Amino acid sequence: MLNFPRLLSLLIKIDQETVLKWFGLEDNSNLYAYQTNDYGYDLNVSNFETSTDISVETFRLIIEGLWEKIQDGLTLADIENILFFVLFVRFIILAFRYNLKTSFYITCIGLFAGYLWYRHLIDLISMYRNVLLKLPFLNKLGMDAVQLRSMHRQMVLTDLKLGEDAHWYDPGQVLYYAFTKGVIHTDPETGFRYYIDPISMAISNLQDSAKSNVLPIYYKIYNKIIPKIYDICSKFWNQLSGVAAYAVITRIGKRYCPYLIRWHWTFLLIIGMIEQIFVYFIYRVYYFQTFIILPQTKMYENYTDPNLLIQMNLLNAVIASVVLAHIGFIIFALFHAILGQYFYLPFFVENTELHIGPRPKNSIYSGGQTAWQEPKEKEKSLNRLLPKLWYGWFGRGTGNGLKLNFNLRKLLKKIFKR
Repeated sequence: MLNFPRLLSLLIKIDQETVLKWFGLEDNSNLYAYQTNDYGYDLNVSNFETSTDISVETFRLIIEGLWEKIQDGLTLADIENILFFVLFVRFIILAFRYNLKTSFYITCIGLFAGYLWYRHLIDLISMYRNVLLKLPFLNKLGMDAVQLRSMHRQMVLTDLKLGEDAHWYDPGQVLYYAFTKGVIHTDPETGFRYYIDPISMAISNLQDSAKSNVLPIYYKIYNKIIPKIYDICSKFWNQLSGVAAYAVITRIGKRYCPYLIRWHWTFLLIIGMIEQIFVYFIYRVYYFQTFIILPQTKMYENYTDPNLLIQMNLLNAVIASVVLAHIGFIIFALFHAILGQYFYLPFFVENTELHIGPRPKNSIYSGGQTAWQEPKEKEKSLNRLLPKLWYGWFGRGTGNGLKLNFNLRKLLKKIFKR
C-alpha cells in the first residue's frame, strides 16, 4: 500500500513556496523574467517560474531567512512559528511511520507537553521583562512581555467594568458576574444604581429609624467585604488552580494521562521551586544596579569612577549570563517536549521519576528514550561519586555515538546525491 494517499486528507500542497510562507520568508530563488522591446518592458507569462519542490535548497533558504530575521532579536512569534513547523514535520514523519490516527495522537501529546513549557516561558519572560529590554538579542522578547502584561491589565479592567469576558473555564468569575448583574440594576434615566436582591429589598422596607442603623453595615458588606472576599478567593484560586489541575489530570486521571505529559508536568513543578531563587537574585541585582550604582555614575558629568564602571559591567555580565542560561534551558526543554523526548538533569529527574515511576517501554505513546533508567546505567550510577551529567541527545545514551554519527553521514550523502 502506498504511503502517499495518507496525506490526501490534509489537502495541502507542500512545496518550497508553502514552506517559506510558513516562516514568512520570501522566495528569492525564482524571480520573474521580463522581455524588453523598443517600447519598454513586456511581461511574458511563459517566462514565469513556478515554485519548486522541497529540496536541500529549501532548507538553505529557510536557514538563511531565519538567520536574517533573528539578527534584530528573537520574538514570541518566531518561536511559535518554529514550534508549529517542527510539530507539522513530525506529524508527517509519524504518519508515514504509523498512520494518521496514531500520528495525530502522538503529536497532540507532544503539543500538550510543549504547551506547559511554553506557558512557563511566557511567565518567565514576563518576570524578566525589565532585564530583557536591556539585552541586545532578547529585547524584543521583553517588548512582547510588556505588551502581554498591558493587554492582561486591560482585560482585567474591562472585566471589572463590563464583565463580558467571563469564560466557562473560570467558574468563579462566571458566578460572580452572574450574581452582580442579577443583583445590581442601573436606572437608564437617572443613572442611579440600586440592588434588587431579597436582602436589599427587605432593608428598603424598613422604617427610617431602623435604616439609619442598618444602612452603614449594609453598604460596608456590599461595597467592601464582599468584593474583598472575592479578590482573596480569586487570588487563592489563581495560585491553587495549577496544582489542582495537576492533581486531577496526573494523579486522579493517571490511567488516561500519557507518561510524557506526567513526566514534563512533574519536572516543571519541581524545578519551579528552584527557579524562584534565580528570579529574585536577578531582581536584587537589577535593583542594586539601577537605583544604587547608576545614580552614583550620574553625579558627575565629566568624571566617572572606574570602579563603578567595573561594577556596572560585571553586573551586566551576571544578569546576561543568568537570564540567557535560564531562558535557554526552558527553550531546550520546550523542544524536547514537543518532540516527545526526555532530557536528564541530576537530582530533578530522579525526584520526578520517584513521583511517576519509570517510562513504560511497551507503548508508542510514552515518548522517546530514557537511558538513565536502564539497569546497566543504574548499576554504574551507584558506583559514581558524582552524578553523570550527559546521557546523549534526547536521552538516547552515549554508548552508541559513533554508530549514530556514521548513520547520519550516510543519510547526508544520500540526500546530497539525490
